[in-house]
Amino acid sequence: MQTIPDLKNDMSFEDFKTEVLNDYKIAVTSRECSLLGRREVLTGKAKFGIFGDGKEVPQLAMAKAFFKGDFRSGYYRDQTFMMALGELTVEQFFAGLYANTDLALEPMSAGRQMGGHFTTHSLDELGNWKDLTTQYNSSADISPTAGQMPRLLGLAQASKIYRQVDGIENSNFSINGNEVAWGTIGNASTSEGLFFETINAAGVLQVPMVISVWDDEYGISVHAKHQTTKQNISEILSGFQRTNEDNGYEILRVKGWDYANLVETYQEAAAIAREEHVPVLIHVLELTQPQGHSTSGSHERYKTKTRLNWESKHDCNAKMRSWMIESGIATNEALIEIERSIKREVRDGKKRAWDTFLTPIVKRRQELASLLSNLAATSTNADYIIKLKNYVLAIEEPSMKDVLSTARRVLHHSISNSSIEKQNLANWINECFKETQPKFSSHLYSETDKSALYVEPVNPTYDVDAQSVDGRIIIRDNFDFIFNKYPETLIFGEDTGYIGDVNQGLEGLQEKYGELRIADSGIREATIIGQGIGMAMRGLRPIAEIQYLDYLMYALQIISDDLATLHYRTRGRQKAPLIIRTRGHRLEGIWHSGSQLGGILNLVRGIHVLVPRNMTKAAGFYNTLLQGDEPALIVECLNGYRLKEKLPNNIGEFKTPIGVVETIKQGTDITLVSYGSTLRIVEQAAKELQLVDIDVEIIDVQSLLPFDINHDIVKSLAKTNRVMIIDEDVPGGASAYILNEILNTQNGYQYLDSKPKTLTAKAHRPAYGTDGDYFSKPSIEDVFEAVYEVMHELSPTNFPKLR
Repeated sequence: MQTIPDLKNDMSFEDFKTEVLNDYKIAVTSRECSLLGRREVLTGKAKFGIFGDGKEVPQLAMAKAFFKGDFRSGYYRDQTFMMALGELTVEQFFAGLYANTDLALEPMSAGRQMGGHFTTHSLDELGNWKDLTTQYNSSADISPTAGQMPRLLGLAQASKIYRQVDGIENSNFSINGNEVAWGTIGNASTSEGLFFETINAAGVLQVPMVISVWDDEYGISVHAKHQTTKQNISEILSGFQRTNEDNGYEILRVKGWDYANLVETYQEAAAIAREEHVPVLIHVLELTQPQGHSTSGSHERYKTKTRLNWESKHDCNAKMRSWMIESGIATNEALIEIERSIKREVRDGKKRAWDTFLTPIVKRRQELASLLSNLAATSTNADYIIKLKNYVLAIEEPSMKDVLSTARRVLHHSISNSSIEKQNLANWINECFKETQPKFSSHLYSETDKSALYVEPVNPTYDVDAQSVDGRIIIRDNFDFIFNKYPETLIFGEDTGYIGDVNQGLEGLQEKYGELRIADSGIREATIIGQGIGMAMRGLRPIAEIQYLDYLMYALQIISDDLATLHYRTRGRQKAPLIIRTRGHRLEGIWHSGSQLGGILNLVRGIHVLVPRNMTKAAGFYNTLLQGDEPALIVECLNGYRLKEKLPNNIGEFKTPIGVVETIKQGTDITLVSYGSTLRIVEQAAKELQLVDIDVEIIDVQSLLPFDINHDIVKSLAKTNRVMIIDEDVPGGASAYILNEILNTQNGYQYLDSKPKTLTAKAHRPAYGTDGDYFSKPSIEDVFEAVYEVMHELSPTNFPKLR
């Protein structure tokens, strides 16, 4: 096992000097990267820069306490920490700054995130889990302030689950739950609600988590006096300090420039978290930010001369340097030589990274120049073509945008040219897009054979005398099967555990499987999702329950910015196959209005969004997802738990296909498309319409993301030539999304003889009560009259006007 060096007792003075000098070299290297990185942005080679200068020394101490198998959930200033672990080189640092799309050269995100966002690879190129216990692990950073905190909670909770739940295959993920989750955050970001929610949840759960607050007294230009009560986050959190009688946190404070005490403090924090499974907060004080917040401005604009002078004197690298000289670890002359050598190394590394980034673009530019020369020789527009060729060749440091934009502009002005040279240019442009576009667009979803889309569907089967039961019985029995078959599955949420959820879909399961696997949580939706993300990133299969769909709004930022982008922003090298369970549709009242799916759909690309019409379909989705490796949101019908369904005899084995619609009634006059609880209204209206000789076809969408991958709806339109989308979301919500998919993706417009229609709820949220629902959302009568009006427009004689 890795051990933390005790700088006081475990090594000779010569070894101690070597250790300290090596740390100083890393700190100087990191600082030089920050300084040169800023220049690269200001000279235009990079778009934006946010760097870790001023935080180097505490990150060295943190790295010494960080074991293989541990996880970091961090802050975009942790470059020194990553360098100290050997997970970030100078060339990789600059490759990230230049947005190099080659994952081998820019392993943090293949250019998809700005610099300062760090990750390690949990998956190999085929999507298989690596052995996370034998490597240092960093969950992929996100920029939204404090957005890393909920995920941190789950990363830590995974250790608790691995330590305390028997039967889980954990060989690639944990060694007896000994791993610590390390969080880092700037002091200003501790003002965010996500920070406080995570602090409270971790204190309740008692998980092995160490949070470092890098405190430099500012949030961009805003001083701590405007950010934090008493200007001191550890003081106001002192009530969380554990005692002999009560659980809580261990809270430690240390100055960010005090190398020896920092190492000691991080050793202490690691031992407490790792051995006792207690959360620890380290408030790292008196840090500086030598270049200000980012390249977007200068800190001289808002810091006083007194403060700037103080920062110069208390710069952690400078303080460490002085301490080394005073302690006899190194002479000033020796350190000057080290610093000069590192400056050269960083400059050379920067140049190599830039050359590597630029070379393939220059190669493409040369190909284009040759094509344009050939085209000009056959064109009546030769002067214009040569002008653009010379323009692109004159760009000293071209981007791929410069090259392709020039090529396309020439093509636009060569429409009447039918030569082979023009076709060669068009082919070259197509080839460039085929090669380049995936570098920016791949891996939004799984691209391996583990994708849930490849899971073979299995229909529910029934005994001849199958009994009809409440829908909740089917979902409950299916969960029972899941938790028995998959020891790595667990579910948690508000009222999920003891009472078996508010609709008894988990009735009796906590008693059977224990409080860790079927768990109640506080009212804290963002960290419920965070628990799920973190645990899923460590090989568990969590199901995070959000009690009602509108409560999802509390967690939407985490779902959108973290979960939905994880696979994409790591170019397929991290995943979190979290299932989010909630319930909605036909809810009443403004605050439980049920179906904000239009907004959700446009914020969570990267997650499957599934809307089963009954509990059998919902159970099938859970079974499918657990065979795949992607995150999903399942919205169960709130008014379906007490409705009767036939009880399948293959509970736990049937699987609902994802991205596939189902035609639940054949018809010839018009195609009605809907989902969830609204389908029952559509079905009842269809019976009424049949009485007036209108024969509708009804299609259940089932899956909004992805949507109708087999294009079955357009096949229906080819038969009926008319379509209506019925939805209880607001106008322009999910119905607009569905209609766009049908008309523009499936090209369904070509089969329509009538204007496509949508029937939605009103623009306001639903009012409370029976009448509130009736006048706010589509009713049976609304569906009947809307469909009848379409038929009236077709044939006023056969279908005279109603009203």
